[in-house]
Amino acid sequence: MSHQSLRAEGLSFAYDGVSVLHGADLVIAGGTRMALLGANGSGKTTLLRCLAGGLRPSAGRVLLDGSAVAYDRAGLRHHRQNVQLVLQDPDDQLFSADVRRDVSFGPLNLGLSEAEAAERVDEALDLLGITDLAQRPVHQLSYGQRKRAAIAGAVAMRPCLLLLDEPTAGLDPVGVHEVFAALKRLEEKSTTVVLATHDVDLALAWAHDCAVVVGGQVVQGEPADVLDRADLLEAARLRRPWVLELAARLGLHRDDDAPPLRDLDGIEARLREGLPQRRNTGTPSS
Repeated sequence: MSHQSLRAEGLSFAYDGVSVLHGADLVIAGGTRMALLGANGSGKTTLLRCLAGGLRPSAGRVLLDGSAVAYDRAGLRHHRQNVQLVLQDPDDQLFSADVRRDVSFGPLNLGLSEAEAAERVDEALDLLGITDLAQRPVHQLSYGQRKRAAIAGAVAMRPCLLLLDEPTAGLDPVGVHEVFAALKRLEEKSTTVVLATHDVDLALAWAHDCAVVVGGQVVQGEPADVLDRADLLEAARLRRPWVLELAARLGLHRDDDAPPLRDLDGIEARLREGLPQRRNTGTPSS
């Protein structure tokens, strides 16, 4: 795995004549965390499918490290070795009898030997923290376990970029923690992660870069900038993250030299900066 960039230039796509994307641009820099947001039906999943090579746009192009995706068999095979998409519903991807066989499907279809495929499977199961589930029948997994098994199947391809469509949807807090613990391990292996979500608070706290799909196009920038635009949030049917709302009510403004306002820790640090220092008089308090 290595840091490669992925770019969409002027993408357009329609279903049965109904335009979903028209002229959408997006830049995913290698080694970054990107959050992709938008209302239901805005085109987030369509954009992810185009980026992964699953859909061919009617106009525009997708470029991996500056080279446009070729939609012949060899071109798509090359692209999918570098870019993998995990759909929202794990049952759309899991189909084998047990976890190990499901995760091994992709590597074996690359023409790898059984030994090479087994090495990749072991690595993916370890990274997702589900080694103990290797022999478990897929139908016996919990929803959160199925989510991680689906991600493991993509990770076994050793992609440079991993596109995740609502990976935390339907998970309880423990399940969410397990997914993000796995994503952290993937980042340490130089995997760039793009995460589609409706959770603006998660996007603000986690992402380095943020993109909102609205009106068939994409608005991209730093999370604290993009998610503080009232007009954009209204158009995309999103709300302002609670951290930014609280900061505004407290009169805390963005400052390049101050701690970032991403989460409760950032709010606390900014408030402490503005509080007078307590003097130590040496006299015990009563």
